[in-house]
Amino acid sequence: MKKIVLVLLLSLSTLLAIEIGKVPLEVIIDGKDGGNVKGTSWSSSMIQEKVTILFYVDPDEKSLNEELSHALKEKEFDRDSFKSIAIVNLKATWLPNMIIEKLLKSKQKEFPYTTYVKDKNKILVKKWKLADDNSDILLFNKKGELIYKKFGKVSKKEIKKVIQLIEENL
Repeated sequence: MKKIVLVLLLSLSTLLAIEIGKVPLEVIIDGKDGGNVKGTSWSSSMIQEKVTILFYVDPDEKSLNEELSHALKEKEFDRDSFKSIAIVNLKATWLPNMIIEKLLKSKQKEFPYTTYVKDKNKILVKKWKLADDNSDILLFNKKGELIYKKFGKVSKKEIKKVIQLIEENL
């Protein structure tokens, strides 16, 4: 009986995990859980209509995928077809939220085309089974289907693959 329950639980968690080729479960981050740095709620439904890259980052790992960020910036993709979202996992760091929130507001001014979101309670770790205490990269096509995911550092070869996937899906 215990084995059956364990198998069912593992199967259920796999069903809820974010999968290549699928639109993920809709998630809303707002209120006590966080939201957009501008004070509004954030919904994963916002990943549709444009090719979207989503960085889900532990503030302690913020520089892990800087090379990918720079490569994307250099490409200067058309903002009518491409967007970027940076969601910060505030629960994954010892740094005070107040300091991180202030930094995010300045980042939002510096990079107005990127949407910055605060996740105060690991909502995407729980709902999409993302890696915690890491730098996660998710790439979605215009339908909102996941076309690439990486938990951790993206290699130079993978950066080329991400750029190619973006160009193919614009």
